[in-house]
Amino acid sequence: MPELPDITVYIEALESRIQQHSIVDIKLQSPFLLRTAEIPLTDLIDRKVTRLQRIGKRIAIGFDDYWLIFHLMIAGRLHWKDSVKKMPGKSALIILKFDNGILYLTEAGKKKRASLHVVRGEEAVAEQDPGGKEIAELDLEAFSNLLTHTNHTLKRVLTDPRIYSGIGNAYSDEILHRAGLSPIKQSQKLSSDEIETLYSATKDVLVEWTDRLRNESGDNFPEKVTAFRSEMMVHGRFGKNCPVCQTIVQRIRYASNETNYCPRCQTDGKLLADRSLSRLLKKDWPKTIEELERKKS
Repeated sequence: MPELPDITVYIEALESRIQQHSIVDIKLQSPFLLRTAEIPLTDLIDRKVTRLQRIGKRIAIGFDDYWLIFHLMIAGRLHWKDSVKKMPGKSALIILKFDNGILYLTEAGKKKRASLHVVRGEEAVAEQDPGGKEIAELDLEAFSNLLTHTNHTLKRVLTDPRIYSGIGNAYSDEILHRAGLSPIKQSQKLSSDEIETLYSATKDVLVEWTDRLRNESGDNFPEKVTAFRSEMMVHGRFGKNCPVCQTIVQRIRYASNETNYCPRCQTDGKLLADRSLSRLLKKDWPKTIEELERKKS
């Protein structure tokens, strides 16, 4: 799922292309994309884009008091074409034709989870906001208060959109690796030094990856938006070596998600229990990375 760095770069690319440009036509090719429409899509035709903003992991395009709010979910991706001569095919869920190009949305896979809300007014826009606070706007004390308000695992707290804005599965893995903290450590069990380390890691990882993605795209529209990047330390690297200590990256799987971590850097060599595998293996489940390596050999 595109997270804060990806969405930020998307919005910057959109600002340079559609700000103060008018929609001349809209073609909704997948009715399932449109979740709410307080106003007809046709009411946006001939209106200029006056504002763009990120709402958590959502992209909001404003036309004065009218708003298109996209949630790309896991597989939704935006695309831009400068030429309006050739329209996108059936893979496009919606096509927004501007006076200077075409913006359209695709979604890979059979499960169509991406959504579009068409709303009017600031109150309606605010209703789309889960309420998480922007990391860039928090000092250490505010970050700590949010972190320790409830006692949950660090992975859960970091990815809760009601607590922090824009952090998902990928960058929470990278943040926790940078901080050297276990993803299952309880938020109220952290020392003041650990909280400060996590605060710095969170800010640094988000800034560094935003800059990296910005530089990667340059003046082009971002087309390589993915949660799995070779430069990442642990996310999407299960079975590969941790770049810091060369230990094999491990994972915890739950539902359709997984958490990736380094046992050496984050859990003092201990293997975290994978719900399905640990239940299946029971006593044979290795407790440490050394035990796992002995079993493999």
